[in-house]
Amino acid sequence: MSSHPRHASAVRVVGNLALVVGLLVSVITLSSDSGSTEPHILAGFLVATGIGLRVEAALRGFRA
Repeated sequence: MSSHPRHASAVRVVGNLALVVGLLVSVITLSSDSGSTEPHILAGFLVATGIGLRVEAALRGFRA
């Protein structure tokens, strides 16, 4: 059995976690209205990382 499907699944899970954490950071920051942009930048990086990991997992699954 190839490790590609298992690896793609693990990458997909990490991507989902990064997306959820990024969106939670964004929502919590919006509700607190601290005026600081650093949490929004962090949330953007987390969401972009999550999307990238999901795309990587999809491509890996497609090739396998």
